[in-house]
Amino acid sequence: MSRPTDVADRVGIGVVGCGTISRTYLENLPRIPGFDVVACGDLDVARARAAADAAGVRHAGGPEDVIGRPDVDIVVNLTVPAAHAEVGAAALRAGHHVYGEKPLARSRAEADLLIAAAEAAGRRIGSAPDTFLGAGIQTALRLIRGGTIGRPVSAIACFQDPGPDRWHPAPEFLFAAGAGALLDMGPYYLTALTVLLGPVRRVAAMERDGPAERVVVSGPRAGHRFAVEVPTHTSAVLELASGAVATTVFSFDSPRKRHGFLEIGGTEATLRLPDPNRFDGPLRLCPAGTDEWRDVPTAGARLGRGLGVAELAEAIAANRPHRANAQLAAHVLDVAAAVAESGARHRFVDVESDPPAQEPLDPAWAPGEDGTAAG
Repeated sequence: MSRPTDVADRVGIGVVGCGTISRTYLENLPRIPGFDVVACGDLDVARARAAADAAGVRHAGGPEDVIGRPDVDIVVNLTVPAAHAEVGAAALRAGHHVYGEKPLARSRAEADLLIAAAEAAGRRIGSAPDTFLGAGIQTALRLIRGGTIGRPVSAIACFQDPGPDRWHPAPEFLFAAGAGALLDMGPYYLTALTVLLGPVRRVAAMERDGPAERVVVSGPRAGHRFAVEVPTHTSAVLELASGAVATTVFSFDSPRKRHGFLEIGGTEATLRLPDPNRFDGPLRLCPAGTDEWRDVPTAGARLGRGLGVAELAEAIAANRPHRANAQLAAHVLDVAAAVAESGARHRFVDVESDPPAQEPLDPAWAPGEDGTAAG
């Protein structure tokens, strides 16, 4: 496989995994200049064909049909968490770059093997979440780096929900190893905190198990019962490299929905961010000593899921590091594993991984939104 030499040149995209999340990717990826989505693959070939037909993609088949195509430059891996590492490694061995949904893998060991496979193949791994590339978090990053809030002191991150069994037609994988609230929703918040405040150094956590069995509430499988494999409520305190301390809650056991709460307090002001599961949204600032919140305009990309794939392709073309990279994703997985270990053993756990710091994106970078892709 030849690497793309310029983002304006044709970049062949193959999508593996045609479940619910694939719809958004298949809507957004063709809007990115130079991208050509050439094939969809799924273990359920009929589902792959339906996804391909809906998106106007020419070819469909099993995962191996996508991975085996010479006209695919980047494989977008949208399989369930249990298959992330296996499918990603197969695509890397076949000579493709890979961009995968979160989490990077189910465990630190799987992540290490996947990164080693990329190094051996001379290929790159990108990983969701890429929401931090959007206008909301990038504007917050520019403000924090510019000293608007002073020295960061604290952060609060909260996701509470009754659980995806209430709406997802096949939610079992979200309650299996590699998921739960911590690894399904936690990566959005943990990635944002890492990008904004630096790596996590130490964690202390408590976790609780909800019902041992859940019931599919909606769709054609309503009433189906399934076992829960992971804790579904986690509270953790994170010590970050910046010196700030973050308090976090990730829960599938809350009768009240509280989505997207992320707030960072500094010596000079408090910043309330958009939902880190979104690419943009309201950004608000409250100066120290007041209760007056003011809206802050955001600037940057708003395309949605697929931004990470666009930035990966541009980075390959420019021969520079990409931002939604394996080191960042592996750190987030490392933090989540440390949180789970702390919750199980009732002690502080150190986090040793250390992803590189990132500079803010140019506010003009907005691939797929105006027909151009600013570097």
